[in-house]
Amino acid sequence: MAALIPATPDNWHLRPNGNGPRFVHRGRPEPLDLHLGMFLPTLLHQATAEQQERFFMPAWNLEITGTYAQTEMGHGTHLRGLETTATYDPKTQEFILNSPTVTSIKWWPGGLGKTSNHAVVLAQLYTQGKCYGLHAFIVPIREIGTHKPLPGISVGDIGPKFGYEEMDNGYLKMDNYRIPRENMLMKYAQVQPDGTYVKPVSNKLTYGTMVFVRSYLVGEAARSLSKACTIAIRYSAVRHQSEIIAGDPEPQILDFQTQQYKLFPLLATAYAFQFVGRFMKDTYYRVNEGIGQGDLTELPELHALTAGLKAFTTWIANAGIEECRMACGGHGYSHCSGIPNIYVTFTPACTFEGENTVMLLQMARFLMKSYNQVLSGKLVGGTVSYLNDLPSQRIQPQQVASRPNVVDINSPESLTEAYRLRASRLVEMAAKNLQTALSHRKNREVAWNLTSVDLVRASEAHCHYVVVKIFGEKLLDIQEKSIQPVLKNLYLLYSLYGINQKSGDFLQGNIMSVSQLTQVNQRIMELLTEIRPNAVALVDAFDFKDMTLGSILGRYDGNVYDNLFEWAKRSPLNKTEVHESYYKHLKPLQSKL
Repeated sequence: MAALIPATPDNWHLRPNGNGPRFVHRGRPEPLDLHLGMFLPTLLHQATAEQQERFFMPAWNLEITGTYAQTEMGHGTHLRGLETTATYDPKTQEFILNSPTVTSIKWWPGGLGKTSNHAVVLAQLYTQGKCYGLHAFIVPIREIGTHKPLPGISVGDIGPKFGYEEMDNGYLKMDNYRIPRENMLMKYAQVQPDGTYVKPVSNKLTYGTMVFVRSYLVGEAARSLSKACTIAIRYSAVRHQSEIIAGDPEPQILDFQTQQYKLFPLLATAYAFQFVGRFMKDTYYRVNEGIGQGDLTELPELHALTAGLKAFTTWIANAGIEECRMACGGHGYSHCSGIPNIYVTFTPACTFEGENTVMLLQMARFLMKSYNQVLSGKLVGGTVSYLNDLPSQRIQPQQVASRPNVVDINSPESLTEAYRLRASRLVEMAAKNLQTALSHRKNREVAWNLTSVDLVRASEAHCHYVVVKIFGEKLLDIQEKSIQPVLKNLYLLYSLYGINQKSGDFLQGNIMSVSQLTQVNQRIMELLTEIRPNAVALVDAFDFKDMTLGSILGRYDGNVYDNLFEWAKRSPLNKTEVHESYYKHLKPLQSKL
């Protein structure tokens, strides 16, 4: 499906020499999103110099409009199950593309329905009688000039969806459709004229575009949750309701502790995800630069981390956006709040570019591999380096190991350590449970399935640790003394709220005691009060313009009610004082009574 990837200077690493069209994105799904966010990056990173010369500049100038066709009707996240085939014919030096079954029809790509005239198609490569797995091909699908589908191509729109009304998500069926050999993206893998296959240094290089989009989606989770928090917190400062003290004026609903408990942890989460989003973007570009120089050492972790953090952040942001809507009361359900649009635009992120549960299981494979490396005496680096401490933890005397640690609930370093211990414990527990299942059953796939809940929990714990760690490290970069305590309060709230929500893990792992968890809950309530005076300023700092938010409730000037009334008066049903349905249906019915 189409990921929402605005073509902004912050996102654009594609503008050659600063030339070419400058696209203005309105912050919602548009038919060219996949052209800008996936088609062009794929050409940039996976095409040869000759292919870039043929395709990139025409695509940059919109002579070619492209999409990224990976998902099929019957297969999405399980890429090895994709059925589309590309069979090489050495006699004509062409690939023959086929959609052999109804389930193999490409399904969901944004812009495919009516906009694109080309597609990057992922298909199973067959040459010299052997299948070499998924590879990417540049496939013309509509005639340039007439925009009519080419012979052998069936293409169209898949119909209405939960949201994304602006996006023409489409289907693509190919019937013995031939393309030149040179249309296979060959920067890494190649098929020579005689059909000889030249394998890439790493199979994961084929999925570079997916890794890019997943790293982007972490930042998009931060942006979408930040928008929803901005609307809900601003409106909560405008809305007056009920009483705290009898006889006093109605307070702002943001003064109610229950409202703060709903919204302030989400605000802290939005800030945490902002920092993690920047971390992922920087990491992607750094690793990608290394790949360009032949260094693939960090590619496996990048692949795992983008999968895991994409799932972790999008699930939490998705639930948080809905919590913000409900925190706005009845008006939150109206389109005027802007939150329904944020929700329906963002919620597909939980399933496109990899269904979230499967993404966490992908991360789990990396965690299990890293754990086994440590067991074999090797050291692991990056975000999993904490696993190196497992052997030393295991040889501690039982009475010491069973005694809960003393966690300083006001220390970022101490809280990061608590999350590290939780992740370490859950990764080890999942690994041991997997090994137990393997000892009873020889089939590794069956054992993996029977341990998958534990594996997902381990991945979630690892991602949670990474977010807490990055948030804590970013605090050290803040130089302004007036800002430091404010952001530290957000960090503490994010970390302590997470402990409160996952208290069983911290208790079972002897990381914290019951009395410490009681202190955690008390400190959370104190933090709500400390954050309250800065809450509106903290969402204003996201710097969303009113036009970007598209919200009456979240207006910067706070003038909600007058504008709400004006918005309602512009409803299409109010174009006439008496609607035609009265004369057509209600009046004849009443005349018979």
